[in-house]
Formats: sequence, structure tokens, C-alpha cells
Amino acid sequence: MPDFWRNSGFHLLERDAAGRLRVTDDFLRAYYLRPEIHPVEESGPAERALHASLMAQPRLEVSKEQILKIEDRDVQDSYRILLRFRDRLLDAGTVEGAYMALFKGAIDVPPMFVDQLTHVILRNVLDGTEDALRARAAELFWREQKATIRDGHVLLADLETVEMHASGNRYGSVGRLIVEAQGELGAAELDVLERANAGLYWSRESKHDTVVSLTYGRPALDAFARVIELWVAHFLGLQVKVKPIRQIEEARWAWHVGLDAESSAILNELWAGKQVDAGRMRNILALFALQFDEPAAMRADLAGRAVYLALSAEDGVVRMKPQNLLLNLPLNEA
Repeated sequence: MPDFWRNSGFHLLERDAAGRLRVTDDFLRAYYLRPEIHPVEESGPAERALHASLMAQPRLEVSKEQILKIEDRDVQDSYRILLRFRDRLLDAGTVEGAYMALFKGAIDVPPMFVDQLTHVILRNVLDGTEDALRARAAELFWREQKATIRDGHVLLADLETVEMHASGNRYGSVGRLIVEAQGELGAAELDVLERANAGLYWSRESKHDTVVSLTYGRPALDAFARVIELWVAHFLGLQVKVKPIRQIEEARWAWHVGLDAESSAILNELWAGKQVDAGRMRNILALFALQFDEPAAMRADLAGRAVYLALSAEDGVVRMKPQNLLLNLPLNEA
């Protein structure tokens, strides 16, 4: 069984009886070792003392006065942000609980921390999988992707990796394909994951240097749909079926969920009967129909109807909001 995403922190956590990730002292210590917090050569005695105390007692309550004693004001701010986030984790007890609580009000933690929670939760969700395409498709949930449409194919590459190797010199054929949109899909030297070569992913997953095709009919699109099903089941305890579709056939559909801000805006406008210009419509990369296994889990007036999902790129970048799947489905409140 592949062991993957070691950098998620999954190995530092424990599961509770419900399969959720219980916050542990070692998981908290990993945050205290972050470069924004870990003392450096210039750190003063108060900063060093506080850090040592937290490493020894990760749940230690820290007063405002202790933070004000830290010699560097920037480090003071870093501690305030991190300890606020830590307290959210401790209040919730589980990583999943903290993740859901983040969206009940104004989000007061850095987006990076939200992405880290998404990362480790998905590692929990996918634990035991042998499907490399699911693991790669799941990266869309927390890592921005550069989208390129070439000869009708929708190709996604990790945005950070593309930007790091924008010249293509160290990134090889993938860099040239994504950055310059040159090359043919399926050429032997391109690292586009398909069923036949998906095993490449396991030895390179931490490099984020593989490409997936979300073109209709491609296996990575189906893998992405399966991850959505697992995500919903893990948080909501509901079984759903997600099917990639070419277009929405219903003239007046019942419900939709955008998987990102651009998709939400486009679907809202279409549902309201507004015209969306063709250029903007091309931002939509993939469409899905979601069906609940138990229609009674839906709002009574929508029971049995399909929920349509869309994934889009804005300015060529996919910025998925996986929380939309948990907050915006038409659930029966009972």
C-alpha cells in the first residue's frame, strides 16, 4: 500500500472512533517548528523561552503579556496568528471539526493553514488507496492549478511548480507544454498521468510535477469525481454519486454548486437567465451531476433532483473551494 503525502502531517495524528483526526501534541509541535515561529540566531531570551515552553507543553495557555515580551514585533504577530489557529484546533478536538468551524464566520487564519487542513483531511480520506489518479486529482482541493487547453484537451499542472520552472529549462516537456502550450498530448516524453503510467505519481508526489487531463472521458476526471464523493461522505455521512457530464440538459435545473468562485458566479448568472459571453463560458473546465443515494437527505422540495457542479479556471488558474461541497448542498435539516 503506497505511503504518500508524508508532508501532510497525517502520521502525527490519531483517528477517533468516527474516523476523524484527533489533534495531538506532536501535530501542534509541527506548527511550532515552522520558520515563522522557530527561533533563529537573532531571537531574544523571551522568544526562546516561550518556544521551549510550547514544545514541552503544546497546549500551554499563553497570555498576552507573554507575547508582548517577545523582542521582535513580527514574531509577536506570528505567535498571535498561530496560537489563534491552535486554539481553534483544540476547541474543535478534531481537524475536521476545526475545518468546518472555520467557515461559520469570518475566516481569521491564513489561507495556507486552511489548505494544510484540507491536505491532511484528504490524506485521511484517501488512506489505503492504490489509485494514483485519485491522489493526484485530490491535489486540486488544496493546490492551485494552471489550466491549459490544447487541441481540445484540458490539462492541469501545479501552479507553484509551473511558476518555479517557468522557463521550462528544469521542468522539461511539462514546463514547455503548460507555459508555452506547445507539444502534443500523449507524446512519450510528457508526464501526463493516465491509467497506464499513473504509478509514476507515487515516487514523485511531493514534487507536484505531474499533469492530469480533466477532459471529458479521461480517467483523471472520473478520479476527481470519486474524490468528491469521498469528501462528502467523510464530512456529512451521506453517500452521493458524482458523474462527469458534457453539459447541463435541464433548462431550469434545481440546484448547483460552484467548486470555485468563478463557477459559482457563472452558474448563478445562467440560472438567473442572464447571458454569459462565450469567452467566459470557456472558463468552465468540467461539469458534474451529483445525485444523493437517499433522496430524503435532500430538502423535501428538491428530493431526487440532480445537483450540478462546475469547476472553472479564472485567468487560467483553478482555485478550488472544497468547502462549498459541505456548505452549499441542499440538505434536509432534519
